[in-house]
Amino acid sequence: MVEEETSMKPLAEEVITKFGKIAAAASDKLGDGHVVGSNALASINTMTSDSTVHKIDKINQANRESYLTLASEPAIARVVVADSDGNEQTYYICRTSPVSGISNLASYLAPVGRLASLGIGAEFKMPNGRTVEVLERSHLRPVLDSDGWDSRRTVVETELVGPITIESLRLLLSQAANDEFTEDLLDQILMEESKKANIFEGVRRSVITKMGLRDQPVLDEYQDEIFRLPLDNRLFIFGPPGTGKTTTLIRRLGQKIDEAFLDETEKRLVNNANSSLSHRESWLMFTPTELLKQYLKEAFAREGVPASDLRIRTWHEFRRELARNTYGILKTASGGGTFVLKESIETLKQEAMDNPIAWHDDFCSWQFKAALESLLEAANLLSNSEQGAVQDLGKRLSVILNQVEEEALSTTFEAIAVLIPQIQELVGTLKADSDHKIKAALNHELNRDRSFLDEFARFLDGLQQTQAADPEEQDEPDIEEEEETSIPRTGRAAALTTYMQAVRAQARSVASKRSLSKTSRFGKIIDWLGPRTLVETDSSKLGASLLVQSSARRFLSPVKQYLEGIPKRYRTFRRQRQEEGAWYRNEGFESKEIHPLELDLILLRILRTSADLLRKPSIQKSLDNQPWSPLKPTLELYRNQILVDEVTDFSPFQLGCMVALSHPQLRSFFACGDFHQRLTVWGTSSEEDLKWVLPDFETREITVAYRQSKQLSEFARGIIRVVHGSEQMVTLPKQVDNEGVAPALLESADNDQVVSWLADRIKEIERFVGQLPSIAIFVNCERDVSPVAEALHVALAEHNIPVTACKEGQAVGQESNVRVFDIQHIKGLEFEVVFFIGIDRLAEAQPQLFDKYLYVGTTRAAMYLGLTCVDKLPAPIDSMRGMFVADWAKPVADNEC
Repeated sequence: MVEEETSMKPLAEEVITKFGKIAAAASDKLGDGHVVGSNALASINTMTSDSTVHKIDKINQANRESYLTLASEPAIARVVVADSDGNEQTYYICRTSPVSGISNLASYLAPVGRLASLGIGAEFKMPNGRTVEVLERSHLRPVLDSDGWDSRRTVVETELVGPITIESLRLLLSQAANDEFTEDLLDQILMEESKKANIFEGVRRSVITKMGLRDQPVLDEYQDEIFRLPLDNRLFIFGPPGTGKTTTLIRRLGQKIDEAFLDETEKRLVNNANSSLSHRESWLMFTPTELLKQYLKEAFAREGVPASDLRIRTWHEFRRELARNTYGILKTASGGGTFVLKESIETLKQEAMDNPIAWHDDFCSWQFKAALESLLEAANLLSNSEQGAVQDLGKRLSVILNQVEEEALSTTFEAIAVLIPQIQELVGTLKADSDHKIKAALNHELNRDRSFLDEFARFLDGLQQTQAADPEEQDEPDIEEEEETSIPRTGRAAALTTYMQAVRAQARSVASKRSLSKTSRFGKIIDWLGPRTLVETDSSKLGASLLVQSSARRFLSPVKQYLEGIPKRYRTFRRQRQEEGAWYRNEGFESKEIHPLELDLILLRILRTSADLLRKPSIQKSLDNQPWSPLKPTLELYRNQILVDEVTDFSPFQLGCMVALSHPQLRSFFACGDFHQRLTVWGTSSEEDLKWVLPDFETREITVAYRQSKQLSEFARGIIRVVHGSEQMVTLPKQVDNEGVAPALLESADNDQVVSWLADRIKEIERFVGQLPSIAIFVNCERDVSPVAEALHVALAEHNIPVTACKEGQAVGQESNVRVFDIQHIKGLEFEVVFFIGIDRLAEAQPQLFDKYLYVGTTRAAMYLGLTCVDKLPAPIDSMRGMFVADWAKPVADNEC
């Protein structure tokens, strides 16, 4: 080790000096107040100056964030390369954009940054075309304290040495200096011991002391290759827990939102997308839980990526926002909407849960035919008119509709669009005539009784209150009233509007020989009006005209009618399939109530239909005109990049919606997960599901797991083997000390015994490690969180170890606290220690997901895992009993932080 110490001294001196220069340069930039100003531009277009100044502000902000990062973390890697002529060059790699004035300092996100991930001897083609070979590589962890700069746990590899780990570069230099002056034998012996502790072969894993996502500044070679793939790729990354899937996803986004790191092809794609948001802001990431969302935000912050709640979303909250505010599917207090979302309602049979794609295809086929039949009915009514112009229009529409195919809706709507001016003229003429007749009847009544309108308004006020109490009595809005964009709610104006609506409804019912429902709103109004409307002959003629208008108006905005009709057609579809005994239960819910998966199905159909239409450039260019303007809300949802963490927890419907949100010009989609970690019964369970969601996706698999010890990795693989009868492809990183301890087991234990056993194990761990690491305790339901936390807090009080109840998955308390969670919040995080309480009861309560909860919980732990049972280990993991111990009697050798 003496040779290593001697050869590492120049490297240590160079690194610490370089840290100081980079940090000083960044601090100078922060201190001199220099910013890019509008005077840096040759000229400013006054029409777009606000946008230009905004971009300059963004640049200044990005520069400031880079300088702040460099001032505290000057570099994360040092790489020495040589070209074919033997010319050597040393590069320092930083996490963010480099500061000017420092030679050979490059961002990890830049092409040169890949050098930090390549192994010794690897060749790399530099941006200038020169091919170089990697000779040395050091991964750095900068620390600044009162004594100056240092790099802790530096991992160094050369052609002759390594990898070796140097706990402190500054200590290495001070030891080398002391060697020259130390003659005392005792001091020499102690110094030799200190040197052994400071420099050692291989890589030691660090103890996890903080709850969250691990920071991995430099990715391995395979992860690095994945995150640098082109912007327009559609990728699914799979692999066991701890393989860095989420880290790879975050690093990719960090690179792809910064146009400085995009190649020319990617820049053209971004420019062609013409998004309403800047490219840096045009992204969305979906994650299954609120807890994981918060830790993802922290991880993004480390990468200098602003990640507000508008960017990282749970599908639960995003779905409600789409359905309520964008597409009007869910009812609101102000009116409108079709359904009321109930999270726990049971509307679906098991066949729908087991075969969601068949259920989806059935609905899509049915609703398309229903929409087409409705349009054909309207066209036929026009064709049968006695008016020549109307008849001709109906025949032309019938020809178009008889040739329609679902895959070519855009062609059909484009053909209808040609006829819209003619339809508008026809509807306008007929409407003016019918409105004149209705107002004439109203004027007749006002001439007889000037107070009639006020009396009618008072009646409507009372009726409105009744309907608020019983919304089921309200009429379905008719297409006839679509152009009434601002309808007054009270007073004479409301009375006038409602009178005309009611008379129209009555006239249509007479002409179509159908009676108005006595309990509907218009039924009650007509009953109150009595003879104060049109005589039956006039009403019949008016009704015939209104039916023509209604039929013609269906073609004024066919896209809007098609999209807005999807939720209503779904309700009819559900009722019909209920009667047939397919997909749905027959009782236990009201017609207005809807399950979340049903809502996902409706949203998917709307988004996919919209995406199919918007894929045509000619349609995108015409969104300000009919019939395409109803597509604007969907276009505004598009983002240049869509990313998904824990992808298997989302259903194929949910993933389909997310894919449909990716801008059609880029189709950039990046997701990661593990089929063995699926914790929802409706989640995506196979590659076949993914192919249905996104047929042209690319799969990459990561198999090197960095989180767990050898013992816990073997135990996790054992779960897969005994439950599924298959082997999991996972390897541990080479030249890393992966030794740990076996998982511990307590059986046949009551609550008091469990708490006592937990307290003993936690105290054991603190003695072994020398500090309290990150500890999580998982219980089977929310109601157990507080009782377990309170009892354990009392048991550990003598040792001043605080225990926090993390209700609803909220990560409260200090980092050193032991935390108790409901098991449903276990995804995505990692801890040094994990305990499972009552896993046999979990197997009884969650037979479909028990093995996955156990596997995911097991893989949250890096070194220590403890399980307790009320009775005995449940099958089939009872066959793994030989892998457990009762306690950890001795520490893990050399397990230091």
